[in-house]
Amino acid sequence: MRCSVRLHSTTVQGSFSAFFSSNHRYSSAAANADSVPTPPAPPLPQSAFRPISPLTPSRLLGLYGQLSKTHLSALVVLTAMAPVALSPLPASVPVLLATGAGTALCCASANAFNELQEAPFDAQMARTRARPLVRRAITPLHAALFATGTGITGPTILWTLVNPTTAMLGAFNIFLYAGLYTSMKRYTAWNTWIGAVVGGIPPLMGWAAVGGHLIPSPEHPITLFLPSFLSNTPLPDIAAMDNALAPWALFLLMFSWQFPHFNALSHFVRDAYAQGGFHMLCVLDPRRNALVALRHTLLMTTISSVLVPLSGLTTWAFALTSMPMNAVLVRAAWRFYREGSERHARRLFHHSLWYLPVILGLMMVHKQGVDWSQWIGLSKGDAVKAVEA
Repeated sequence: MRCSVRLHSTTVQGSFSAFFSSNHRYSSAAANADSVPTPPAPPLPQSAFRPISPLTPSRLLGLYGQLSKTHLSALVVLTAMAPVALSPLPASVPVLLATGAGTALCCASANAFNELQEAPFDAQMARTRARPLVRRAITPLHAALFATGTGITGPTILWTLVNPTTAMLGAFNIFLYAGLYTSMKRYTAWNTWIGAVVGGIPPLMGWAAVGGHLIPSPEHPITLFLPSFLSNTPLPDIAAMDNALAPWALFLLMFSWQFPHFNALSHFVRDAYAQGGFHMLCVLDPRRNALVALRHTLLMTTISSVLVPLSGLTTWAFALTSMPMNAVLVRAAWRFYREGSERHARRLFHHSLWYLPVILGLMMVHKQGVDWSQWIGLSKGDAVKAVEA
């Protein structure tokens, strides 16, 4: 098989299998074909082996954290907590804590199941060879029990302490990530789109946790919050602000954010994905991988500038204050698409990391119906009143 690969470039010619070296050279037939037999390697002395550290409670907790991918889980919990703060409906501290704990356990279960299935392939990639299952720091049975336990406990907490809708969304996300997404990575590049859906569900969980509606109804129809210069309609009451368009605006924002974030990351680790045999767009078509990241960055800018204030999540002032952050991300995505280098991929990835918490924080600053001057004591009156951009 002939394959032309130009290093440090987005140009790749050849089939997907061309990224893998042939394993036939290690077969017994190939060994018998050699004219000179290879002598067996001498056994290693016992001093060459390092004893395994005892599995203390603190070390076990660290292994659980690695199985759970705590950095990723923390980001998911953040995106589930933001709708709780943005919702016009009241939230109690127990519901807030239960939502965070239940979401974190669902994430831990999904990530642990993912590592259980991908351990043989993780062993082939330099970036994942230090994972607990690969280096046998924990047994597969132990990891499976942890994944099952957290997968049962997380939805149970959400069901009993929050509500059934949030629990079902959490359980569905475990299946979507650990089942559909993980299996699709071996066969099709469309796995990234399924992974983006997984990333968009936590905001729906947070909105549903405080009793917000996800589906419009005659009692809770879709409401559009137009700018003040287009409409003189006063701000509706809290019941009308429970707008089913709001959680789906957050879902679409998170869905689109996944692409500049993950496509940039996958670009500069595409060699590892090729070694592991994953059908990623960064391996199959790096140019299109960068184009998809640019498209969704532009879409995300439109969502935050138009759909988010239109849904009533924020005032229209958010469309103006979020413009600098959107401009920085669009510029980074454009340069990644134009240059296609690992340097620009890393830059886009790093920008995506700060972009999400900053944009969610800005949403809270510009939350519809909140007068922050009352909160900090600059004015007197009701804490919740009409605020027009």
